[in-house]
Amino acid sequence: YVAQALSPPGERHIGDAAAPLSLKFDLRVYADVGHVMWFSARLYQGQTTNFRTPGGGFAPVYTEPEGEAATRL
Repeated sequence: YVAQALSPPGERHIGDAAAPLSLKFDLRVYADVGHVMWFSARLYQGQTTNFRTPGGGFAPVYTEPEGEAATRL
């Protein structure tokens, strides 16, 4: 069973003021029997991920203990 919904990609800006680069990203969550197994993220430009964009490709996804982020806001 595959559950997915269409949503527009988010954007992240990398580089510096002299050479800014805007990359789209998508975040995927892989689950089995209601349990999250892992996350993945991709950074890209254009319509598809081609892994040739400088700075693009797979990106790390970091998690924090529940409630941790809220205490730092």
